[in-house]
Amino acid sequence: MSLSSTERTGDARERLLTRLLDAFGEDLPAPEVSLREIAARAGTSHALLRYHFGSLPGVLAAMLEAQRSRDNEALFEAARQGTFDELVMAIWRTYTRPEQLSRVRGFFHVAGLAAYSPEDFREFIDSLDDLTRMLASLAEREGRGAAEALTMATVAVAAIRGLLLQEVLTPAGHSEDAVALILRMRDGRSGPRKRPGP
Repeated sequence: MSLSSTERTGDARERLLTRLLDAFGEDLPAPEVSLREIAARAGTSHALLRYHFGSLPGVLAAMLEAQRSRDNEALFEAARQGTFDELVMAIWRTYTRPEQLSRVRGFFHVAGLAAYSPEDFREFIDSLDDLTRMLASLAEREGRGAAEALTMATVAVAAIRGLLLQEVLTPAGHSEDAVALILRMRDGRSGPRKRPGP
């Protein structure tokens, strides 16, 4: 059985992406780094990177998709036994770890480029609903209707991303409190959560 050229190209792209992820670990290359510098660190050529990913933003988007997919697998496992609120907080804590800073900055960089040229970032854009679907599924499991569950999940993910942007631009160190407040507001509880009595 022989592979088509498309299948071979896909395999080569995946192998190259694996090399990039191995070379950078949890980090993402900064936007000012050149394709040649990225290629040197990954032990490949910039021509191969350009062939398979098109540009530096293409490399960043592919790496982000793969890294986020890996994160989501771990979050999905945590969600199996958890609640909607617990998953929201787990997502927040995952992306506010100090070692995630370069990836969070990279996410907003690529999202900004995608806003101007969505056709060039279709796979990246399509991958953005994965957390929303996961949260909506949990909300349904907790008894919400499908439409309400999707709205809850959409608002939660939008809030997380907005607070992450705030953390990148003006770190305040208290945004976890804001996430908790958003969760309480969802249920009409805007005040501090009361501790249960004895």
